[in-house]
Amino acid sequence: MDADAAPAHPPVRVERRPVDEAESRHANGPDWDRYADEYQATHGEFLGDAGFVWGPEGLTEAEAGILGDVTGRDVLEVGSGAGQCSRWVRDRGGRSYGLDLSHRQLQHSRRIDLDTGIAVPSVLGTATHLPFADDSFDVVFSSFGALQFVADIERAVAETARVLRPGGRYAFSITHPTRWMFPDDPGEPGLVASQSYWDRTPYVEIDDLTGVVSYVEHHRTLGDWVALLAGAGFRITDLLEPEWPEGHDRVWGGWSGTRGRYTPGTAIFGAELRD
Repeated sequence: MDADAAPAHPPVRVERRPVDEAESRHANGPDWDRYADEYQATHGEFLGDAGFVWGPEGLTEAEAGILGDVTGRDVLEVGSGAGQCSRWVRDRGGRSYGLDLSHRQLQHSRRIDLDTGIAVPSVLGTATHLPFADDSFDVVFSSFGALQFVADIERAVAETARVLRPGGRYAFSITHPTRWMFPDDPGEPGLVASQSYWDRTPYVEIDDLTGVVSYVEHHRTLGDWVALLAGAGFRITDLLEPEWPEGHDRVWGGWSGTRGRYTPGTAIFGAELRD
């Protein structure tokens, strides 16, 4: 880590309880600022400076093709982190832009811009208030970015629909909703269902020292996502559930070969905005 790196995560306790948008945002922005250095050091090589990986299984956009041809397209990445996916889009002729809640992640994005010579114009912001005009983009996507950390998901999806042009493409990857039934454990204990799939109570971490909410993640079922997209004017075209590849031995949080051989860890949605 460099001299101005953020401090490590403080000790936390875990709860499941309702959390609104303001509290979610107040927790997750600073959390990602604290975690950004560790995240990029741990996962940067796997992600690639100008790579597009949809999830811990390693499925790439080059393999999935869920965005379609990005050449000459205006593309927005919501929850862009260090801009790896957006850089991949620019390297293939797209005009990509990034948005992230974490200032530290955007600092890493600027660092990689300079290292690679592929610059991604990026802005600090939130998925629920996209700072762009109506009909600005041909494609909007999130690779494990933003959506799971948003309480007001209806507004976030509506904001995406607002900034997309008619017929525009929307794609995102999330923790597979069935994973919420299991403990977040990459070993065999993570294969035993311990709570209801239909329990949508957010996962919350509380800073032990201050009592302040320091991290929030929200759960929706597959049916919830279908209803959200349809209600915002989208037609779903794809739902990918990547299998864990043979010989892939990476452990990423609760994702591992031990679990990935039995149950999906990632869901990838593709949709088009109706004209």
